[in-house]
Amino acid sequence: MSKVENLSVLKNSVGLLLLRLFFGGIMLFQHGIPKLMKLLEGAPYKFADVFGLGTGISLSLAVFSELLCAFLILIGLFTRLSSVPLIITMVIAAFLIHGSDPFGDKELAILYLIAYLCIFLLGPGKYSIDHRIGKE
Repeated sequence: MSKVENLSVLKNSVGLLLLRLFFGGIMLFQHGIPKLMKLLEGAPYKFADVFGLGTGISLSLAVFSELLCAFLILIGLFTRLSSVPLIITMVIAAFLIHGSDPFGDKELAILYLIAYLCIFLLGPGKYSIDHRIGKE
């Protein structure tokens, strides 16, 4: 591999690492953990029940994607598979929960959606557990 190709691979791998660390980490700490705390408190809470499964199940599904899947993306394990629940969660947040809201209210969910779509399409990159164990 030439030096130019090596540099290109390095830049792509560092870019994917930053994408995973930022969007996995922020989702985990700003959304996943707070939702888990809400779920564990057992106190009454308000949460959207988009599919009629009940607020508890809906919140549990959001916790699964925003906590566990975000953590897996952060460390680069089962990265593409883990991005799917987050993509679904962000589609629901942007277009069902905030569907009739102004763009500014759905902007964050759309940004996350685009990031998780990129992670799904591009994979975890060289600096991931998936790459280490040959699952990339």
